[in-house]
Amino acid sequence: MSRTPQRTARATTAMAALGIAAVTLTACGPAVGSTGQDAAAETDWSAVEPAESISFWTNHPGGSQAIEQELVDSFTDETGIEVEIVTAGANYEEVSQRFQTAQTSGDVGDLVVMSDATWFTNHVNGSLLPVDDVFAAAGGDSSTYNETLFDDYLYEDAHYAVPYARSTTIYYYNADHYAEAGIAEAPTTWEEVAEHSQALIDAGVTETAFSFPPAEDYPAWMMNNIVWGYGGGWSDEWDASAVTSDETVAAVQFAQDAVQDGWANVSSGSPADDFAAGATSQFIGSTGSLGGVTETAGFEVGVAMLPGGPVEQELVVPTGGAGIAISSASTPEEQLAAAMLADHLTSAEHTVEFSSQTGYVPVRSDADASALYAENPNFRVAVEQLETRTRTQDYLRVFLPGGDLAIATALQRILTTDADVAESLASLQTELEGLYENDLRPQLEG
Repeated sequence: MSRTPQRTARATTAMAALGIAAVTLTACGPAVGSTGQDAAAETDWSAVEPAESISFWTNHPGGSQAIEQELVDSFTDETGIEVEIVTAGANYEEVSQRFQTAQTSGDVGDLVVMSDATWFTNHVNGSLLPVDDVFAAAGGDSSTYNETLFDDYLYEDAHYAVPYARSTTIYYYNADHYAEAGIAEAPTTWEEVAEHSQALIDAGVTETAFSFPPAEDYPAWMMNNIVWGYGGGWSDEWDASAVTSDETVAAVQFAQDAVQDGWANVSSGSPADDFAAGATSQFIGSTGSLGGVTETAGFEVGVAMLPGGPVEQELVVPTGGAGIAISSASTPEEQLAAAMLADHLTSAEHTVEFSSQTGYVPVRSDADASALYAENPNFRVAVEQLETRTRTQDYLRVFLPGGDLAIATALQRILTTDADVAESLASLQTELEGLYENDLRPQLEG
């Protein structure tokens, strides 16, 4: 796989508010990443012995409390290092907020779950240790991580986490509806999505052939696929002008037309729930939903790789989920032990065990996922897509506090009204530029 740009993945509405608060509160703090980078540069890891005990802060993503405990117990058995598992929040945002609040007290987790939308704020505040050197000192081999997933935490030549509870989006379709409408295969392009959807409507098997997510259900993440397929994006690194490019306007116009033409809608809740209930025939959702949707649906669930667009057909799949990061406030001994634990939790063997219990994808390229395929054959599509079609996300969606919320709000308005697409995206560009100039750029420039 070729090396992808230095970006990351998923954000949430709650993170937008928390991220702005975190950056604002540290306006007089250290330059970007200075604490972590300086600590890493000054540490002679060959002279460090791992600590006898550390803490692991997590929200148990994907209902992973039991498997996390099993993996931690096996780590202690192998190394003798005791690990305190701390439920640091109910979701990624709460973990991040608690981690930031704890910086003043020094009572922080040594290894911490960080989503692909929360790690950068913590990096900006100097709270994360670059993992490259300490991971190597711990005996870890970062070359076996899926390259896209690992590079989700790459900024200015350093990684600030390793992948852990990771997902992508995937195309779900009601195979029974397809059979009834005489559709033989899943769509491979967005043009075919429109054709299949109209065929489903015309055959009378559904009233809603495709559902887009509402503002609170990550539309900027889900719709990265169609925007990239058209050759657009939410930004080009820190440049927001991509959001008003002809390509992005065309992609979002296609989505608005889909709703206005009647073959698609915007879900009032969760497209995954609508799909499992049989209320919609197709949607784009997280691979992490695969197990739950399959179990809940009263029909045969089909999945396929995400469709391509008129410009890009391959690298159109956004990544998501969370990694695990090391606190820059921990001692070198604790940091080394935390790196050892990170390597253990995400080893080729253990990442498959974690996937089987949670629905997340294996994060190591040398992992044997055959057991997952035996349990749910659709999982093969998710893993193959991860290996061949993923790319990391656009800076202003996942690095910019408030960026995801701004994009989601704009998309909700565009898809549910007859708002002019070009004018709406121009307003969004102005909003993104304001957030960057006022809230983030001063921190990046130290």
